[in-house]
Amino acid sequence: MDLAWYALLGLFFAGYLVLAGYDYGVGLLLARGGDAARRREALTALGPFFLGNEVWLVAAVGILFGAFPMLEGELLSGCYPAVVGALVGVILVTVGVQLRSRPDDERIRARWDRVVMAGSALAALGWGVVLAALLQGVPRQADGHVAGVSHLVTPFAAAVGLAMVALVAVHGATFLALRLPVEAAAVVGRTARRLVPVALTAVALATAVGLLSARVRDAIQRPAVAVLLPVLLVAALLAAHAALARRRPGWALAATGAALALPVVLVGAALWPYVLVSTTDPGASLSVADAAASAPTLRLLGWVALPLLPALLGFQAMCWWVFRGRTDGRAPVYW
Repeated sequence: MDLAWYALLGLFFAGYLVLAGYDYGVGLLLARGGDAARRREALTALGPFFLGNEVWLVAAVGILFGAFPMLEGELLSGCYPAVVGALVGVILVTVGVQLRSRPDDERIRARWDRVVMAGSALAALGWGVVLAALLQGVPRQADGHVAGVSHLVTPFAAAVGLAMVALVAVHGATFLALRLPVEAAAVVGRTARRLVPVALTAVALATAVGLLSARVRDAIQRPAVAVLLPVLLVAALLAAHAALARRRPGWALAATGAALALPVVLVGAALWPYVLVSTTDPGASLSVADAAASAPTLRLLGWVALPLLPALLGFQAMCWWVFRGRTDGRAPVYW
């Protein structure tokens, strides 16, 4: 049962990164210049989705608190600067998007746009650093507590954080290529294609730093699974680039979404049966079974979670159906 809940936790967090990833990608792309009308157009394309996308994070945190209370305590205490930074970024994006439309002064709107940009960068960087911390291990002591936060300021954590920012930017540009009017979509589609080599470079850099890091090599329990991560990321990004070149933004968005889901899935699989690998005391590593709540608690939570997943999937499908097509009312070429 603990494996099923571990998979469900990964599913919700991966879903959050895929869906909220284009929120943050659009936020990052506000920095590419253009007049106020173009920035408003980008946020209008995002508007119907961004609040619903955050629900996946709430669901993932709920599973973490309920099904894995020990992991929740150690993860938040050992990675709190990255987690707090990511959550601050989430709040800034939500507040900025909501409040930018209130004043009539374009200068004030531009300031809120900068808030959205900063929040998007913080959120992407923070979640990337959290994933890096899991993959490289944490200094968990024999008493069961993580000592300090120095493991968050390693070259590998920085490289993975930057790679996440690059992946999110590509994802956001691809989303806009699907949603904006044809003329604007052609421009942002070219931007997305130019961002793919940047993302490939960032993934290659993170891979190289990881291969050179002894702590990363020691923490990984299943090297064959870990090797799949950069390979599949490169394949997904190349598929996105090919789809964009053929003006198939739907396929491209599916590929960039897969690139954001893959790190969550494969990091969890590479660490199995552990969820936190100790870099200081191998005996202090926390397994998934030890991190999980008791079987009766998991069964009780199951009655709550059982209707949650289809409800979330149904809500997301409804949003995409209701707001399908481009913002000018024309249907895009999805596939």
